[in-house]
Amino acid sequence: MSLGVITEMGYLAMRTRDYDESLELATDVLGLRMTLNDDNRAYLSAADRHHELVYVKSEEDGIDHIGLVADSPEGLEIIRKRLEAGGFPILTRSPLEREIGEGFAVMGPEGYVYHVYVGMKSFRHGPASFGPDRYGHINIHPQNPTAMKDFLVEFFGFKVSDVIGKDFGYFLRCNPDHHGIALIKGRGTLHHHAWQTQSVADLGRLADRLFARGRRLIWGPVRHGAGHNIAAYYVEPNGTVVELYTDLEQIHEIDRPPIEWSQDDRTWFNRWGVYNGEDFRSHGVFPVSLG
Repeated sequence: MSLGVITEMGYLAMRTRDYDESLELATDVLGLRMTLNDDNRAYLSAADRHHELVYVKSEEDGIDHIGLVADSPEGLEIIRKRLEAGGFPILTRSPLEREIGEGFAVMGPEGYVYHVYVGMKSFRHGPASFGPDRYGHINIHPQNPTAMKDFLVEFFGFKVSDVIGKDFGYFLRCNPDHHGIALIKGRGTLHHHAWQTQSVADLGRLADRLFARGRRLIWGPVRHGAGHNIAAYYVEPNGTVVELYTDLEQIHEIDRPPIEWSQDDRTWFNRWGVYNGEDFRSHGVFPVSLG
């Protein structure tokens, strides 16, 4: 069930100065599978599709673009015309990545580029001993979360699942997943990308694999109030946080009213402890120009 012309989160493309280490952590620790690596751009996924994560070798760390899946070629055209009428510049009318049928890219608030597309090629992986089921969501810390929320709702058809305080945070969905994009007021960075797994035990195994490489979780396992998911987090080489989660709330009512939380009620963030996440929120990277 989708809520509009955007049906799901597609993929995230990031730039990294430590290309090899980024790929090793994504495959050997998180458990993603490589579909293509041309030494400058690597495509990885957990589900049976060509990519859900793209790493671009670069001299700077940052977010290249965010991929969103439209319901049809007609849906693509609806969104593109809506954005042009709203004054948002279309950067290209062609797909930004390989193995995609049709797409366009647009510059949204605070410099984030969105690649809206249809027709990504499927890619069937062999059996895996560990790894997530699929890419799930992203968490952005915009300077103006209300403006970014309005953009995602008006032009892409996202629905608001939860509201945190006044002009502080929003959790937005484009299908039954509680959120595909979360917005928490901050410096303008993309804080983390998140991957769904089957069991809370998988979070412990992730921590073991990190430990074997001399790394640690920065938080978790933790139960969030907003979204209800149990999650664990670590930092990858480009400064972005990676989340592995399970038990995310599913919302099947298209027009369910948003749940409203006081910003002072920290159980939206942490139901199992008293940690408020000050250092946790310091991580993340900014969007970079496609030029």
